Amino acid sequence: MKVHHALLAVAFVVAGQPGATPLALAQVIATPAATGAYGQLLSLFAEWKAFSTAKNTAVPSYTPEAVASRTAALAGWQTRLHAISTASWTPQQLTDYRLVQAEMNGLDFDLRILRPWARDPAFYAVVWGQRTDVPLREGPLATDEIALYRFSYPLSPTDSHELLAELRIVPALLTEARRNLQNSNARDLWVYGAQALRDQATALAQLQAGTLVASTVGRTQTASLAGTSPELRAAVDDARKATETFAAWLDERAATKTGPSGVGKDNYTWYQQNVHLVPFTWDQQVVLLRRELDRAQASLLLEEHRNRNLPPLQPAADKAAFQHLVEDRVTKILAFLVGEQIIPDKPYLKEVVRKELLGDFAPAGQRAFFTEIIHREPMLLLSHDYHWIDLGRMRDEPNSSPIRRVAASSNIWDTRAEGFATAFEELVMHAGLYDDNPRAKELVWIMVANRAARGLASLYVQANEIDLQQAGTFHATWTPRTYSHPKDQLTAFEQLLYLRQPGYGTSYIIGKVELDELMTEYAKKQQQLNRPFVLRTFLDSFNGEGMIPIPLMEDELILQNAQDHPPYFNEPARQ
Repeated sequence: MKVHHALLAVAFVVAGQPGATPLALAQVIATPAATGAYGQLLSLFAEWKAFSTAKNTAVPSYTPEAVASRTAALAGWQTRLHAISTASWTPQQLTDYRLVQAEMNGLDFDLRILRPWARDPAFYAVVWGQRTDVPLREGPLATDEIALYRFSYPLSPTDSHELLAELRIVPALLTEARRNLQNSNARDLWVYGAQALRDQATALAQLQAGTLVASTVGRTQTASLAGTSPELRAAVDDARKATETFAAWLDERAATKTGPSGVGKDNYTWYQQNVHLVPFTWDQQVVLLRRELDRAQASLLLEEHRNRNLPPLQPAADKAAFQHLVEDRVTKILAFLVGEQIIPDKPYLKEVVRKELLGDFAPAGQRAFFTEIIHREPMLLLSHDYHWIDLGRMRDEPNSSPIRRVAASSNIWDTRAEGFATAFEELVMHAGLYDDNPRAKELVWIMVANRAARGLASLYVQANEIDLQQAGTFHATWTPRTYSHPKDQLTAFEQLLYLRQPGYGTSYIIGKVELDELMTEYAKKQQQLNRPFVLRTFLDSFNGEGMIPIPLMEDELILQNAQDHPPYFNEPARQ
């Protein structure tokens, strides 16, 4: 899989740069051609992906001339797409068209508004030791991800050669970054962005020391350079030193930056509606997230009242107790999900839902928000870790649509991935997961409140009404029980991501709202057909749609055409 905004990197790579074609992309290109206009779309998509995806063995150029060239090229891609007639297409085919259109709109927004190569220092952090739990790496990256976790250790000669070619670009990339960022005045992106580079340097240092924990779908291993060539060892050292120097350069200049970092309300709304296909405006999202924050806080108070005669839910006291708790809950949640007919028993379930996802024991005083939750009831995060079930499905049960087999760029899938994972926490609570542990239900409402609070903060940051320091304070203040802290590393990481990737901070709640609407309309449709609502059937259909924006699913699962859908707020017509 390729990382988010690989298309940005490739858009500036010299044409003809050699590199291996990723498996998912190879599947798209090798798909037998369909006939007619839809066949034209599949052919265009294969070409678009070949254009917008490349190996990270060359430093992309982000000069003004390169940007102008890519802007002109994008117009050509859009013209070709618009020339395809969609008359008489099925809802599934129209959805695929919308996804391709959204990817092109994403590049358009990056070229015109986001311009991360010129504004965002964290754009240049491209080395990662652990796979993200969503389809692609969150946020824009300067070039294809250098994924240390995708190799098997000890490295084979072939893998060593490949990693050497990738890591050799890091010093030159960071040298170009200094030129590209010279006119940037986005204060929060500078003040908070250097941490991403420090994290990159740490990962490289751990690789050198043989202590890097490299994890991906179904696998965790310790990565080292044992048995590798002097050339690779030198490349790792050069990349680490260049990263440390670049991070120090950022720190030195951050205090001089005074400008805003958000994209503004109008740009935010355009991006949400035309790239992520979220129907709501900035103002409507504020209303929705405020309502969800109030609902979560009130529900917590009522649950606490109901449980007032029960002892508080205490965190695991030590490492042994924590490990026992985690192992017990992994077994319990898998049995519940299958036994209660929520999801099917797939071969990859036990591989992807595992205790390693929850980390290690942390003593009191050293717990961030999620570790506070996990140490009391691990199933809260195991339910959110539906992410890994999604990834297992993408790997083992690729979608029938060639366009949906490849995770969309620009994090277009965020409301599906994060929104559903958030909704799933509450879904399994209502399905009875915590009936034998009522105090755990309180944690569900705390989790919802936290997502609403941090999402609201991210909206105010994008509107340039508050800065990231104030966002952290808001985020922590409205998270119950002081489980979140305004200056901890987790809060800073989350708010920086939500600034760098507009809409990601709200996707947890907005996607949940969209799922509620989809489930309601689906159930109503079943009622009209004199059929019962069956949760397993609904979720099977939902998962079968792929990692696409939830509003697109309505047209396929429920509606004959988009015009049948009554307006929700001032929802724009779905073209």
